[in-house]
Amino acid sequence: MPNASAKPKHGRRTRRRHRPDPARNELVSSSLESAQQCLFSQDYGTAFVHYLLVLNLAPVLKDFAKESFRFTLFKWAEELDSVGRIQDLFDCYEQALELYPADEVILNSMGEHLFRMGFRDEAAGHFHKALKLRPDFPEARENFYRVANWLVERWHFLMLNDHGRNRKYQQAIQKAVQNGCNTVLDIGTGTGILGMCAKKAGAAEVYACELSKTMYELACEVVTANGMDGSIKILHMKSLDMEVPKDIPQRVSLVVTETVDAGLFGEGIIESLIHAWHHLLLPPQRGENEFRDHSATGRVIPAGATVFSMAVECLEIRRHHRLCVTEVGGLSMAAAGELQSPVSCSSEPDDSMEPYTTERLSRLPGGYKPLTEPFTALNIDFNNVQELEGLSSREVQEIRLPVTQEGVLDALAVWFQLHLDEESSLSTGPQEDTCWEQAIYPEHSFVLKPGDELIVEVSCRDAYLRLCSVAVLRDGHKIPLDKHVDSQYSRNPNPEAELCSALACLQTDQSQTKDFCVLECSEMALLNNQEYHLSFCIALAKLISQLKVKYQNLEQECAFQPDPTVSANCSSMFYVLDVSEGFSLLSLIAASQGHVKAFSSVEKTKQQEVLKRLARSNNISEQRLEFWLNHTEDEQGMLQRPSREKLWSAIILDCVETCGLIRQKLMEKASLARCLLEEGGHIFPAKIMVYGMLVESDTLLLESAVQGQEPTLGFNIAPFINQFTVPVHVFLDFSTLECRHLSESVELFVLDLMDTNANYIHREVKLQATSAGRITAIPFWYHIYLDQEISVSTLNQNSHWKQAAVVLQQPLEVRAGEWVRLAVKLHKSTISISAHIENAPGQME
Repeated sequence: MPNASAKPKHGRRTRRRHRPDPARNELVSSSLESAQQCLFSQDYGTAFVHYLLVLNLAPVLKDFAKESFRFTLFKWAEELDSVGRIQDLFDCYEQALELYPADEVILNSMGEHLFRMGFRDEAAGHFHKALKLRPDFPEARENFYRVANWLVERWHFLMLNDHGRNRKYQQAIQKAVQNGCNTVLDIGTGTGILGMCAKKAGAAEVYACELSKTMYELACEVVTANGMDGSIKILHMKSLDMEVPKDIPQRVSLVVTETVDAGLFGEGIIESLIHAWHHLLLPPQRGENEFRDHSATGRVIPAGATVFSMAVECLEIRRHHRLCVTEVGGLSMAAAGELQSPVSCSSEPDDSMEPYTTERLSRLPGGYKPLTEPFTALNIDFNNVQELEGLSSREVQEIRLPVTQEGVLDALAVWFQLHLDEESSLSTGPQEDTCWEQAIYPEHSFVLKPGDELIVEVSCRDAYLRLCSVAVLRDGHKIPLDKHVDSQYSRNPNPEAELCSALACLQTDQSQTKDFCVLECSEMALLNNQEYHLSFCIALAKLISQLKVKYQNLEQECAFQPDPTVSANCSSMFYVLDVSEGFSLLSLIAASQGHVKAFSSVEKTKQQEVLKRLARSNNISEQRLEFWLNHTEDEQGMLQRPSREKLWSAIILDCVETCGLIRQKLMEKASLARCLLEEGGHIFPAKIMVYGMLVESDTLLLESAVQGQEPTLGFNIAPFINQFTVPVHVFLDFSTLECRHLSESVELFVLDLMDTNANYIHREVKLQATSAGRITAIPFWYHIYLDQEISVSTLNQNSHWKQAAVVLQQPLEVRAGEWVRLAVKLHKSTISISAHIENAPGQME
């Protein structure tokens, strides 16, 4: 036993017992009390300061105060966010993380703010840290999946699974290196695969650059795992910022890149290559007959591209970019003015508009019809710097196209052939089995006929490829295709709109411009969804009718037993609150019902003006429509009483995102909304039923992860990029998805927004396989019940909603007739599904 009475050794001083500091303790005690009082009075900023003081002076109280501190931080952050004090918000989170560096809840919350502000890389880092601290943290996992979709887009998986594309790039790089291009720069390296191809081919020096922090870190991991970390230098920067000898020691003889999008120039390849030729590449070979050492000259892979286009008719494109209806929910749309999608069909550059959108033509619901033969819109040589520099100053090219089929001109579809070298090329055409989508340039809907000639202008004024149909030649007459196409050429004329337009042209003030408003493509498709608006109109009219009957009965009771409160309620308006995201006509449809005052959540001034014009033209008093967010600082503030006297008669919640997922915090909003309804009041929708089925789809597998056990071109890439696999795929068109149905559709889950007691968080569903195959995914969609009888389906072809699918980590073999058990879970707004064969030993997720 140690000698308890032994003296301490010389040279070491005994630590003195910490003496209590009365003044310090008093300050801690009073500050803690003040923090709690401020919290009670909802003075969150002052409470936060007091908590910081307490926890810095008395770290021993961290565990005790953690929950209250978190709550204070989050509430104070909400206030700072609502008034735009973003730097102060992040400063508060930094102070909080100094006190609680391993608090996964605070890390996740800061990540949410970062993601909302557009700092996706930083957000991903915070979600990843939170998951490392607590792997079963569902909020962090959901957020990480959400940000993974942004940081590592699905086309990365498609490209790595596109073996033909990979081999062609590898062969072109190998040939160039063997011909003497021994110093290589990979611009926009992504996973690092092209740089590794160059090194494997024998290049002496390989450099790579990547702007995305997430992809840069991923490339570093991949290169290290493949034993090339000492021979490939990866820079986290734009190639436009690179200099010789600061970043690379000398000019290189080969640049490899695939910084092209569906519209070829959208990722800035022209600017990157001009800079590379001036600052990073050796001079090009001057002529075909000039024989110089390839190591002394520069070249680019790909060497160039040819752009093709054709005019198409496509209802799916039309309804996302043009107003196709004259009436919505009983409201005439004649006075709406000009509604545009953010995609401009003008040949003039416009910073507020996008020149094109992208679609995979082969997957568009309803298909498309070519109205012209494909034509060559542009040729570009990436190895000719003068041609690259002159691209934006080229004269606008006018091309005349014979019309081959009658149909409505909805868009110009664009694709290209990428020439890797003199022998090898890649096509992004709509008939190709490719990882690429096509660029879509929406046009003014105009009926073309065989014999017509369509005049198309092609330009590159701001380094974007721009195509625009400007006129049609018909029977020797030139018909301009401006924004006011004569109704005789339109398949769906709107005489009311034409009359309004004609009257507007008679204004003496010629400086006035026609009213126009930009709507997102999904908002335009929603506006064109007549079934949804009509269903809502019927359901709301039914509710108002029921409430009127209720008040009439109350009035009769008042005649015998006068009650001032009941009398006041009977004579007042019905209040309807619409908290839909973005542009919504539902509040105006509600206001048109009579005896209704509607509150709209539309925020943008131009969109509010559209609603006001529609209200006037449909004889709806301005007093019947109020823009609620003009008077509220945050979204939660919308869900409160409309006045002291009454509660809401109806609250409209936006329940399903366009991408096919349930909106975040839906059930929390529904719980709050239920408390604010008058007796007999209603939430729209009342209930959401989730349906799904078993499918076999190689397409979904290829878009979800790098497939197969074999390395990609001999490189170990899959384990690293597959970290960003997400279990739920969104923005699916189930009607055109390449898949085999292995079962009938089945009800998976029910969300009851009116009855909280009817809800649950998990459910098991049994369904029988109707065909043998591999279960790879469970696509799901919704039946949205506005009341017990009226519903709309998100699977409807005219719906503005897309579908989503849970992709299983491992396909599950099933025989026809076997029973499959699905475990369906809902956490907050995230659906997860696992599956196993009944009586089978293993379970696959």
